[in-house]
Amino acid sequence: MNSSWPKMARMHKSKGPAATFPALTRNRQTFIWTSVFASILWTAALANANACYGQSNPPAEVTVEQTNEKIQTLAQSAHPKLVETPIGTGDLLHIDVFDIPELSRDVRVSDLGDISFPLIPGKIQAAGLTSFQLQKSLEQLLIENGLVSHPQVSVFVREQNSQPVSIVGAVAHPMVYQIIRPTTLLEVLAQAGGISDQAGSLILVTRTTTPPPSAPPTGAPAAGAAPETQTMTIRLQDLLDSGDPSYNIQILGGDVVSVPRAGVVYVMGGGISQPGGYVVQSHGAQVTVLRAVALAHGTTTFAKADSSVILRTNPITGAKEQIPVHLKQIENRKEEDVAMKPDDILYIPDSLGLKVLAKGGETALGAGTAITIYRVGNQ
Repeated sequence: MNSSWPKMARMHKSKGPAATFPALTRNRQTFIWTSVFASILWTAALANANACYGQSNPPAEVTVEQTNEKIQTLAQSAHPKLVETPIGTGDLLHIDVFDIPELSRDVRVSDLGDISFPLIPGKIQAAGLTSFQLQKSLEQLLIENGLVSHPQVSVFVREQNSQPVSIVGAVAHPMVYQIIRPTTLLEVLAQAGGISDQAGSLILVTRTTTPPPSAPPTGAPAAGAAPETQTMTIRLQDLLDSGDPSYNIQILGGDVVSVPRAGVVYVMGGGISQPGGYVVQSHGAQVTVLRAVALAHGTTTFAKADSSVILRTNPITGAKEQIPVHLKQIENRKEEDVAMKPDDILYIPDSLGLKVLAKGGETALGAGTAITIYRVGNQ
């Protein structure tokens, strides 16, 4: 055996491993080249898809229902600092003087912020005071006017009309909400039922304040300062996802909370992976056919991409118009991408869908039925 070893070693050295194990080497080479070729094809396919749809990673998506559930959850978990809301004009107060029922009554705060009370001369300033502060003021006035030696007064706000907050725009239930305690932006949105399908990515809070009057020149009457209006802009995603409490601002009486509407485009048909509606507002970016297809996770294997159409309502006549879209030609950059407008329906059929579309138009799309609306996370 020892004598044969040098011969085998010489054979290996002269002919190499390919000659010694030719079948095994060829199989390994075939496997390696096949793997490399498949990897190249896969990489090229991903690159082509990214080039077509303009994104390397599909954006995170949530439905409107999921967004509203999060608004409700966060609103319930918030614990604003408890302070008493001051009395304001238009509020209805119940004043009770202990053991003297003839002095107990309901009074409404005037537009000037004062109230009248029996046997106390002049007007009593109420607006801007808390219930406790007004109680102490009334007790002092009753003593000073010799009406009650040791009065015990309680003040209760029976109706509050002085702290209205208007919630308008793309919310489930636009409303006027009266603030009876410190209230946050999330709580106000929750009171309005959350956002609607048409909600954009921004929330606007408009606040009007009146600065204190400046000192007038000697002998001149005091002049009231002009009201100042400021608008705070908050991104909905920052409010819900950042965890930064500075976005969940306190809402004050007189504020207007507005959720501007954004357009929604609909991608439908058997040739699309995730049919639904997609909010198109993304910092003013134009939504095109390729962008809409990317949001809907691309086309299916059986899509008749070049038979796609955009169904668009003519704003003047109200008639449905069909705009042919050659999706494959656009993907291959042989045709220009097509811009979409809010409420457009991009219909990408499969072989069956071509027949259905020809028969029923928008009826075939299930117009009027419930369609899931998706919000893109990077808005």
